[in-house]
Amino acid sequence: MRGKWLWLAGSVSAAVAAVVGWLVILPPELLRVGDGYAAKIVCSNVFIAGRDANAVLADDVQAPGHPLLRLVRISVDESRKTVTARMFGFAAPGRAIYREGLGCTNVTQGEFAAFPGNQQLRRRLPQSDDGKPWPDGSGTAVNPAVQTLLTDPQLAGPGMRAIVVVKDGRIVAESYGDGFNSATPLLGWSMTKSVTAALIGIRIRDGQMALDRAELLPQWRNDPRSQIKLADLMAMQSGLQFNEDYGDVTDVTRMLFLEGDMADFSAAKPLEAKPGERFSYSSGTSTILSRLWMDTFGSVREALTFPRAALFRPLGMTSAVLEPDAHGTFVGSSYMYATARDWARFGLFLLQNGSWNGEQLLPEDFVGFMRTPTKASNGRYGAGQVWTKFGNDGGPPLPEDAYWLQGHDGQTVMLVPSLGLAVVRLGLTPSRIGYDVRVLEAKIIEAVH
Repeated sequence: MRGKWLWLAGSVSAAVAAVVGWLVILPPELLRVGDGYAAKIVCSNVFIAGRDANAVLADDVQAPGHPLLRLVRISVDESRKTVTARMFGFAAPGRAIYREGLGCTNVTQGEFAAFPGNQQLRRRLPQSDDGKPWPDGSGTAVNPAVQTLLTDPQLAGPGMRAIVVVKDGRIVAESYGDGFNSATPLLGWSMTKSVTAALIGIRIRDGQMALDRAELLPQWRNDPRSQIKLADLMAMQSGLQFNEDYGDVTDVTRMLFLEGDMADFSAAKPLEAKPGERFSYSSGTSTILSRLWMDTFGSVREALTFPRAALFRPLGMTSAVLEPDAHGTFVGSSYMYATARDWARFGLFLLQNGSWNGEQLLPEDFVGFMRTPTKASNGRYGAGQVWTKFGNDGGPPLPEDAYWLQGHDGQTVMLVPSLGLAVVRLGLTPSRIGYDVRVLEAKIIEAVH
């Protein structure tokens, strides 16, 4: 009997060792995606937003995510500014590294040493000046009726982290969730796409890009994809295949958390429709757009400094950080951090048709182009990386000219040009909760009329 128990124990030990070995040597892609996601989110929130690593893991990664994420363990190296995440504490390690001015990037083990810091991209801290009204200073002109709305938890919604309301160029109300304030940079997720569109607009202004240009990438030459125009990519109607489902290992999760060259991964996708005919929302498309505008520069350094020099600094967006992939291409689909007030600055910039302090940074008709509803999307999406309709039908009535920047887990900026109104609402509010930000937006519109 004792021999049987020893044999059984040995068999179990061997099986466990085999499973552990398999997880270490050939981990399933789902585990690798989970660890890459955890490492990236923790890294950015620790080194950009100054938050506690364990709180970020629990609140931002594990609570709203896949059940397997509860098995992730992290380690933070403060001196090297790196984060490593491992499923079960040992399997499928995902790694992210922080660089000054460029935020965090998922990298492989061998790439760690190749990512030095860049002191020339260091952010300038904002100068607080309550004596001047925002956006020139930090003073506000509070509208009590609007401010009262923001204190209603039902209207603000679960997981709210920041709300800023701008009317006629002034902040008239703002509110922050526990642990967050006006100095906390927050991830915009897909609101980053609209920033990418603005950067392209500046390059169009400079004569370096054109909406009707085709044959955009060398790998698309002598190929049906050579017919894709810049305008097709901007309107999410390129015809390229891309699975945007975040629930499993799909194109978007593989791109964001496993691929070192996200634009190349996305550009390699085949056509599934003729360019210009079918709307298909794709984060891969926006990473291709980032590659295209960056390729208009003669050097990588010039391209990496362009967002800050041409857009963030003129607008006073001192907190904004656009993060690149391991290849050095900005992840223009998903990875920009900024305070709620700086997201509001970008919203005000669009309300002013791409003008700031009297200087026209975008072509005069470009914002109008961005928010022109497209036929392929049945009027839901604009021609330039913004939403012209939000959510499902049946919500509260909103002005016809309203349009939105929209990001994963409840990031929104509503813009209403006819009212001079921008409503920024950031948080951690998964769609399955059923919160409808339009109810808040409609109440704010009533209060400012």
